[in-house]
Amino acid sequence: MPKRVLQGTVVSDKNDKTIVVRVERRFTHPVLKKTIRRSKKYHAHDADNKFKIGDLVSIEESAPVSKNKRWVVLDGTAKAAT
Repeated sequence: MPKRVLQGTVVSDKNDKTIVVRVERRFTHPVLKKTIRRSKKYHAHDADNKFKIGDLVSIEESAPVSKNKRWVVLDGTAKAAT
């Protein structure tokens, strides 16, 4: 089974070798038919501490690295457009 890959924005880099990534998904509400935005935060392993707040990154699911980390960073671009 292939590993999931998600794309999101780094919202915290305070922990050593860990970043927190906010992934946003959009869907249409079943009754109201409006587009709704929902977000979720994931802890991801960043071994080199090279990603900073605001960077756009891709994360891939992996075997557990620690209690909360189940994702690793694949790649990223500096500073997402705001």
